[in-house]
Amino acid sequence: MSLSISFTVNGTRRDLTIDDPRVTLLDLLRERLGLPGTKKGCDRGQCGACTVLVNGRRINSCLTLAATLDGARITTIEGLAQGDALHPVQTAFIENDGFQCGYCTPGQIMSAVGLIAEASAGEDLERIREGMSGNLCRCAAYHGITRAVQQATRRMAEAEQEGTA
Repeated sequence: MSLSISFTVNGTRRDLTIDDPRVTLLDLLRERLGLPGTKKGCDRGQCGACTVLVNGRRINSCLTLAATLDGARITTIEGLAQGDALHPVQTAFIENDGFQCGYCTPGQIMSAVGLIAEASAGEDLERIREGMSGNLCRCAAYHGITRAVQQATRRMAEAEQEGTA
């Protein structure tokens, strides 16, 4: 059974035919659309390495059937930077050493972008830790990750106040 779906990935409309309705968004992104930045970690929704934004909300792409996303706006790690200008969260991760091996970093960054957009944690370190708890880092770079989210939250709020966001 083939399904036709259309959605926007990183600002580009994609019209696709899916031959298997069980294909996940993760597999579609990596294997059909050539976007390998979204990582396959546990493939069970437990590690967060596959986190992407769908309509501005963070999701585990390994648990999401691509067929359910007709008309959706999807943002992956490849879609964050604007040309050579990194997203503020990406910059904060670099400046705060928010990664070690880097495997979980795309999912961590996408989750952080979603958390900041939700505006539920602010700059409170404990609330940031709780909000990011669905993303695991085997290297235990949590201190840098938490500080990066805190810094990015502050900088993005300042940029918005100055009207440069």
